[in-house]
Amino acid sequence: MKTIAIANDHAGTEYKFKIIKYLEEQGYKVINFGTDTNKSMDYPDTIHLAAQAVNDKKVDLGIILCGSGIGAQMVANKHQNVRAALCWNNELVKLTRQHNDANILSIPARFVSLQQALSFVKIFLNTEFEGGRHQNRINKIPCH
Repeated sequence: MKTIAIANDHAGTEYKFKIIKYLEEQGYKVINFGTDTNKSMDYPDTIHLAAQAVNDKKVDLGIILCGSGIGAQMVANKHQNVRAALCWNNELVKLTRQHNDANILSIPARFVSLQQALSFVKIFLNTEFEGGRHQNRINKIPCH
C-alpha cells in the first residue's frame, strides 16, 4: 500500500477532504499535514511538513494545495529530494510524472474545479516515470 502525504492552506481545505476520501477509497494510506479549517493560515507551516515526509521517503508521494499552487510549490521545492510540480491540466500532470519524476503534485485550488483536481490526482498516481534520457536530467536538478 502506498502512502501519500497531503497538505494545504485554508484555500485548499475543501478539495483536500475530497481528495483524501478518493485516495482512501483507492486503498492508499493518507497522512494529513494540512489545516482542516478555512481560517486563514500560512501555507509554509503545513507544506514543509508534507515535503519533509517526501524528502525523507517516509511517504511515497505528496499532494499539496493552496490558492494558486505557486507558494506551495515554492516551499516544497526547498527540500533537497523534492520535485514538486504545479499543474493545471491533465497533460501537464502526465508529463511531469513521465519526464520529471515529480514526487509532489501542487494543485491551484482557486483555479481548477474539484473534478479537475481529482483527475489530476488520478493521473499523478497512475503515471510512471519513463526514465531513460530523463533520468540524466533529473540527476542534475538538486544543488549538492
